[in-house]
Amino acid sequence: MILINLLPHREAARKRKRELFFATLGVSAVVGGVIAGVIFLWFQAQISAQQNQNVYLQNEIKRLEGQIKDIASLQSEIAALRARQQAVEDLQSDRNLPVHLLNELVRQLPDGVYITTMKQLNQVVTIQGVAQSNERVSELLRNLANNSEWLTRPELVEIVAATVPLSPREQRRVSNFNIRVQLMRASEVKAAASAPAAAASARAASAAKT
Repeated sequence: MILINLLPHREAARKRKRELFFATLGVSAVVGGVIAGVIFLWFQAQISAQQNQNVYLQNEIKRLEGQIKDIASLQSEIAALRARQQAVEDLQSDRNLPVHLLNELVRQLPDGVYITTMKQLNQVVTIQGVAQSNERVSELLRNLANNSEWLTRPELVEIVAATVPLSPREQRRVSNFNIRVQLMRASEVKAAASAPAAAASARAASAAKT
């Protein structure tokens, strides 16, 4: 017996295909939505984690800034204490400066040079005197510049030719001079004395490395 399908099978096939297409489209939309939701949640988690890390870093930066301020204030206090300590040490050592000044002048004063007045203002000493000639004044300046550890940077302020009566009939030409010189503190003398030794040790260490 032969069966003949008189139903519109083509329309039914197209309907099934359409239904399958829409079903596939719906499933794809659902899957896409799920994937998009997962990606969104992952990005949100990453952003939240980064924000938490930023907050942590900001808190740590603030804490470190506070520590830096404390260290800076502590360093300034240490510097102030060292300055006061140095001032006290300088005051104690300055008590002996007049002795060193007179000793140096006795040692460095050449023959034919006489001091008439001497004044000290802080570390600057002004010396006025009489010399037999300009060469004697130059010798005094060289001695103060090169041979004294307590006196430094001598400066000739003025030199004036004059005459000194030796007798009613005899006079001698002399040179009245005015000199400024710097009187060094004990700490400065010690630092100047230790500088060559430090330089020599540094050169020796450099030579040993090579």
